[in-house]
Amino acid sequence: MASSETASDRRAFFRRVARKTGETVVRHADAHVSKRASHWIRPPHALAELDFLLACTRCGDCTTACPHNVIFALPTRLGAQIAATPALDLLHRGCHCCSDWPCAAACESGALSLPADENGISSSAPPEIASAQIDEQLCLAWQGPECGACASACPIDGALIWQDEKPRIDMGYCNGCALCREACLVEPKAISIRSLSASSEVAA
Repeated sequence: MASSETASDRRAFFRRVARKTGETVVRHADAHVSKRASHWIRPPHALAELDFLLACTRCGDCTTACPHNVIFALPTRLGAQIAATPALDLLHRGCHCCSDWPCAAACESGALSLPADENGISSSAPPEIASAQIDEQLCLAWQGPECGACASACPIDGALIWQDEKPRIDMGYCNGCALCREACLVEPKAISIRSLSASSEVAA
């Protein structure tokens, strides 16, 4: 009886160790891929980076489905883990946050997945995509003459606040679609776009 109990205790111990080891490995992997992910911005409704990489089949269907050619495949130089996965080209064009989310609808693997409410109905609300910031030293409205190009392009009420004819971004409303950056008249652009993970690192 004693030897049987000892063997059972030993098996239970090793199961606990295996679980804890597995959890540690997952945490390290998650931290690693999240840090790398600060260099690119995933399409709307993407899973968390580690889950995204595991789910994405690199099929390219979301890229093809995007009607505004905002999604592109990341290059092979980033390594096999990242290569051919989709990202948003928000440096050159903005995400239009299409009402029917064709990119997510085209994704069969679930790497891009519309959240559902308690009734199982998918939400069409714009998700957080990136963070935006105005460089006041480059912005025409801040330096003169007047300009309102970003205001006319912004699709979200409250995302741009105007005080004394000068724009400010309210990240409580802005989802980082980058349409304001696309509309910006100056070069280099007066609006910078960062991934949410990069912004979190700066804030920390």
